[in-house]
Amino acid sequence: MKEHEEPGATRISDAKVIGQLIRETRKSQGLTLETLAGLCGLSIRFLSELENGRETCSFVRIMQVLDTLGIELVALPPEGDAR
Repeated sequence: MKEHEEPGATRISDAKVIGQLIRETRKSQGLTLETLAGLCGLSIRFLSELENGRETCSFVRIMQVLDTLGIELVALPPEGDAR
């Protein structure tokens, strides 16, 4: 199967990878956990657990964080899918 990767894209394979992406993006924007928590209305503890790859974080809350950081989540159909 051919990879569908955009330049600068990160393949999200598990909770640890998405947590690393969130941490790197937060830090590159100069945000502390406390500031990000205030911006997206979530607790510092939740954000810390998310950045550390906790697998039980809710999808809705993850999407709140991604939206706050300006990270677009894109899903591509498998190659050969006739959509």
